[in-house]
Amino acid sequence: MKHDDRVLTGKDQKQILFRLLRYIKPHRVKITIALLLLLVATAAELVGPILVKIFIDDYLAPAQFPTTPIVWLAVTYIILHIGAVVISYIQGYMFQEIALKIIQTLRMDVFKNVQKLGLSFFDNTAAGGLISRITNDTESIKELYMSVLAVFVQNFLFLIGTFVAMFYLNATLALYCLIFLPLILVLMRIYRSMSAKFYANMSGRLSQLNGKMNESIQGMAIVQMFRQEKRLRKEFSEINDSHMAAGLKAMKVDGLLLRPMVDILAIAALVVVLSFFGVQSLQTTIEIGVLYAFVNYLDRFFEPVNQIMMRLSMYQQAIVSAGRVFSLMDHKQYAPDKKGEEEVAITNGSIEFKNVTFSYDQNVDVLKNISFKVNKGQTLALVGHSGSGKSSIVNLLMRFYELEKGEILIDGQSISKLTNEEIRSNVGLVLQDSFLYSGTIQSNISLQRPQISSEAVREAMELVGADGFIDKLPDQWETEVSERGSTLSSGQRQLISFARTMAHKPKILVLDEATASIDTETEEVIQSALKRMQTNRTTIAIAHRLSTIKDADHILVLHQGEIVEQGNHHELLAKNGLYQNMYELQKGAEAVS
Repeated sequence: MKHDDRVLTGKDQKQILFRLLRYIKPHRVKITIALLLLLVATAAELVGPILVKIFIDDYLAPAQFPTTPIVWLAVTYIILHIGAVVISYIQGYMFQEIALKIIQTLRMDVFKNVQKLGLSFFDNTAAGGLISRITNDTESIKELYMSVLAVFVQNFLFLIGTFVAMFYLNATLALYCLIFLPLILVLMRIYRSMSAKFYANMSGRLSQLNGKMNESIQGMAIVQMFRQEKRLRKEFSEINDSHMAAGLKAMKVDGLLLRPMVDILAIAALVVVLSFFGVQSLQTTIEIGVLYAFVNYLDRFFEPVNQIMMRLSMYQQAIVSAGRVFSLMDHKQYAPDKKGEEEVAITNGSIEFKNVTFSYDQNVDVLKNISFKVNKGQTLALVGHSGSGKSSIVNLLMRFYELEKGEILIDGQSISKLTNEEIRSNVGLVLQDSFLYSGTIQSNISLQRPQISSEAVREAMELVGADGFIDKLPDQWETEVSERGSTLSSGQRQLISFARTMAHKPKILVLDEATASIDTETEEVIQSALKRMQTNRTTIAIAHRLSTIKDADHILVLHQGEIVEQGNHHELLAKNGLYQNMYELQKGAEAVS
């Protein structure tokens, strides 16, 4: 997708943050409990310096050590600190649990939307970039909930409590210290504006890295065969270098504006406090306990600021990542679906195209005024050179793309009135490149569909002739299949794909060059199975080998998106046109081989 490294404005960041906070709503009860525990733990920690101040000024300075009060002070101090540790652990665990559940929900939301997107979206989007958004970017968002928001809330409460305690000790000096708050807010604002563009650039480069890696791994056979390793390493290195450069720029900003600048402000504040007490000591006696407590609180004031500043980089990364995730989640390039309220079902499976014109990019028509009809029990074959529009006809019939001009009818009803579920459950599609998942042969055929029983799987295997080789495997249909079925031959993979299609008994069968990559022996098995598969079904076959469609009821010859010839095999040969030329060329090539 585009705009992976778009710099977010302040308004964009606020909208993204509010949207992220809405994911907390279902967990508001647990969040409330966690915040109350956090408040108790913060109060317990802040009382500690006051107890020490009481001990110094009331007992240590005057050298009076009554046993009972001092013991009570010590016991109270220990209990408060142990209690604060225990409560902090409980509330920290609760925050972590809530964060994990929120990210679980967020990942499901974005993955659900990706599944609804049409093929036109995936045609123009790198798979690696999508994976990066669903995994890496959501992982960055997780840190927002687990580390950033929890730390922000905890330290914000700590800051308020610290100022309350400082005002309790010395209101005048506390007012002087308030001067540093605006300086800290300005520092935060400067950091956020400078780091936003660097983290956006880093996320974009990471997405490109994933895309390049995915492309290289998927095409590793081609890479090695054509010795492209050096070129791909160079391309990967360039993207990797740009990602590192963006990261270094972000680190420079972090190194300058985070802890060093806060430490400078902390030192300035300490100078103010010590100067105040120094001047006061010239006029009157000062309490050592108050000085200790104030310096202690001052340190406790700037440590939360440091914690917040250190988390700002994580916050910035999370906001940028969330922007990329929400951009994908808000994408509305959905697959076409049913129009209207009328319930329409496929009963026979007759198909008709009426004056269909189609373009993928709205500029070049890949189909021009296509019209044909095929009835139940008939076989229609589509032939033509690459780019003639054969697969586009199948894509429109499967409703992978929205039809622009013309009309497609199934059983006399417009395809736009049918739900995608109705189309996909009644149209069986077999592609040239069969895709197998990791799992068993049986799971690849049934695809975990509850309506596909073991008996239906066995019947489908026997129908297509796949049982011949499956029964010879060590575990038969429970044999494990590696990713993409790499341990099986292309013919075996295609037979499994055929069985998968026939398991749900479709009324319409679509073969997109399904026998193009199959060896001669396997093709004979499939050709005999095809006759059984086509019985009483509407069949559309895209043919690579013209010898496989001699028995088709009707053949359409396509050229540059138009029907240039049509008829059966013998009629087309008699025309001495494009079909006859293609047939003679293939026949000659087979004779030579």
